[in-house]
Amino acid sequence: MAVQQGGFKPGGGFNKPGGGGGFNKPGGFNKGGFRGRFVPRKEAEHRINNFIRVPQVRLVGDNIEPGVYNTQDALRMAQDQQLDLVEISPTADPPVCKIIDYNKFLYDKKKKEKEMKAKSKTAEVKEIRFTPNTDDHDFDFKAKHAENFLKDGNKVKAYVQFKGRAIQFQERGQLLLLKFAERLNEFGTLESMPKMEGRRMLAMFAPKSQKKKA
Repeated sequence: MAVQQGGFKPGGGFNKPGGGGGFNKPGGFNKGGFRGRFVPRKEAEHRINNFIRVPQVRLVGDNIEPGVYNTQDALRMAQDQQLDLVEISPTADPPVCKIIDYNKFLYDKKKKEKEMKAKSKTAEVKEIRFTPNTDDHDFDFKAKHAENFLKDGNKVKAYVQFKGRAIQFQERGQLLLLKFAERLNEFGTLESMPKMEGRRMLAMFAPKSQKKKA
């Protein structure tokens, strides 16, 4: 659906759109303008429809013959398709325009930006704690959490905490972390062999890139 446009007054501000002001009933165009609910503000990102003041534009896109057109002809083409003439490259000579649904264009652009922002979020390091005597049930429970962390793109720091005399069971802790690495193999990569830091044995896991299934 196209966007409603008015003209500029010589001294600033806007003239009312043709046809007595306001919108016509659904199903028709206002005289000298375009129908639609979205009215771009002066700080809009793109010039559209009657805000495009140059004499000629270069049209690109679907359902048109690409080339240089008189701007009024390009506006009529957009009107015939009940769409908007949108300036996408104002610095070109002549400016490059597309005939599109501007409301849909803005919606798709905002959606794409939101998705890109979500994908580019900073990865976190999630910690998983074990003891030398961690039982199978607790091991499976923590492994499932670690799998979810890795699938979300986060790193996982797994460690075995040795308290008191448990420090003598370092080999047991190493075997546990290697078993953990085997369990996470589908989703994460063990960055280095388990190593002691103080009274903890650490292992760091990085997420694997998830390939889409066909």
